[in-house]
Amino acid sequence: MFSPGSTLPPRFEEEIARRVSAERLRLMRAAGLQEKTVEHFHRPTERPFIAEERDRVTILFGGLTWKHERLIQAVFRGCGYRCQMLPNPDLAAFQIGKEYGNNGQCNPTYFTVGNLIQFLRSLEAQGLSRREILDNYVFFTAGSCGPCRFGMYESEYRMALENAGFGGFRVLLFQQDHGIKAASGNPGLKFSVDLGMGALNALNLGDVINDLVYQIRPYETIPGATDRAIQEVVDRLSEFLENRKRYEILERMPQWISQRLARNKKLKDIFNTLGKVLNHLYADDFLKVMHDACLRLDQVEVDWMRVKPIVKITGEFWAQLTEGDGNFNMFAFLEREGAQVHIEPIGCWVTYLLYEARANAEARKGLDAPYPNPRWWEWKKRLANEWKFRRKWLLLRLSEGIWRRQYARTARHLGGLTHALVPQTELARLAHPFYHSLARGGEGHLEVGKNVYYTTHGLCHMVLALKPFGCLPSSQSDGVQSAVVNRFRDMIFLPIETSGEGEINAHSRVQMALGEAKLKAKTEFEQALVLTGKKLEEIRTYVAEHRELRSPFYPVPRRRGIAGVATNFVLHVNDLMEGRARPGRLPGEKWTA
Repeated sequence: MFSPGSTLPPRFEEEIARRVSAERLRLMRAAGLQEKTVEHFHRPTERPFIAEERDRVTILFGGLTWKHERLIQAVFRGCGYRCQMLPNPDLAAFQIGKEYGNNGQCNPTYFTVGNLIQFLRSLEAQGLSRREILDNYVFFTAGSCGPCRFGMYESEYRMALENAGFGGFRVLLFQQDHGIKAASGNPGLKFSVDLGMGALNALNLGDVINDLVYQIRPYETIPGATDRAIQEVVDRLSEFLENRKRYEILERMPQWISQRLARNKKLKDIFNTLGKVLNHLYADDFLKVMHDACLRLDQVEVDWMRVKPIVKITGEFWAQLTEGDGNFNMFAFLEREGAQVHIEPIGCWVTYLLYEARANAEARKGLDAPYPNPRWWEWKKRLANEWKFRRKWLLLRLSEGIWRRQYARTARHLGGLTHALVPQTELARLAHPFYHSLARGGEGHLEVGKNVYYTTHGLCHMVLALKPFGCLPSSQSDGVQSAVVNRFRDMIFLPIETSGEGEINAHSRVQMALGEAKLKAKTEFEQALVLTGKKLEEIRTYVAEHRELRSPFYPVPRRRGIAGVATNFVLHVNDLMEGRARPGRLPGEKWTA
């Protein structure tokens, strides 16, 4: 007999558990129920991309403009990686993505994964087996989390690849939430100083060159001259980024210094990293290749007196950046309709991520403190809390400032025509009364902030927001934009949802809004011409006599509240003719002065 509170022998415990389990199973069967084993979801373990594979594995990537991708490819190759950019996705890729993916996904998902499957099938057609494709290729893409479908892109890619017969194909993810500090977690893809600084240069160069294309091409006097010049410039810059000699401090210093540094690895690594950063940003050969690119573009002759409405592009990151079927070929359509496209740089998105991280740190200052709610006399704990916050805040603020400065510097050395990055604090301030600046998802408050900024500063005649069909964050922005448009009556704003279908309907809607923007630009120009008191032929004759006024890099002063290029140009030429202004200096003159 066992007394109350005593422990049963192990064999009795096992027998009781066995009988309880058997009785539970009997009762469930009698009730027609079937017990199922609970299997919780676990993220699939993927075969890693290891360092030993670098010499034979090709990294595939895409989703940006061909200018950005060509430069990024050069940086990867220069760092010893095999790298290949995917073709621009088309409607056929979209249909493949829909065939193998889930319903209701963003069209960037369909276009991207469909394009990847299309490329892998082309490798099969060239004779490669599926095992060779799985072993010798990986896909590098961005990922995220948060209240939009972007957080599901990675799993959608894997599912579509599995359904298409490429199960096990490796997808390397760059988490945007970790910003520039993100790492793939795979030793085969290592973020070195050369790769990181090279990528910074490639993104800034791509942004500046992409902006130059859309500023120069609408005004070129010889059709196709801009595209030919840009192709040569991108090829030359890519060749430089791929083949530039990597900085190593032991090779650059005198022998007596190199010998001492070699004995102190920590000190050598610090100075070598600093030297690499300075070399990537300020080396004379880098400046020379940018100046040469600028001089090549300066050979394109332009006619700044063409009256064109300026259409500012905003919206979701992928839809506002891609050039092709993914956004209804909208940029080419706008140019055919006689507009100038004001595109959005990647740099704005990067600085937005840094700003958001800083703003979140400010909002969570008390929550993330190592010592919560210290008493007023616990000054050491209070200092420790403040130091943790300030250190993170300063690092993010410094990173944002460096990116903005390097972007402006790249733009200056490539002619100075490129638009500057808008301060993120200003965009947040303008958007906050309509859209909370800490609301996450998609582009957050940026769509509202840009609409207000570019309209109130007279930088465009119309704002066109491009976004995927059913994009939740952009739908929220569109709902807010009705209040914004009512607040600013002169604003012309049009949202367009993109997908694989509906191009004709989208173009028709844009044409209607563009007609109003054209009238706005024409009225602006005619009023300025009347103000000068001169005939258009007189101004054209003066321009014909001065070659510098037909340069794409001629610095035309912009008047406050006047968006049109032709209007600002006519007013400036009138000032030159009246002797109230001096001719601006072209970039080549500044470098040789």
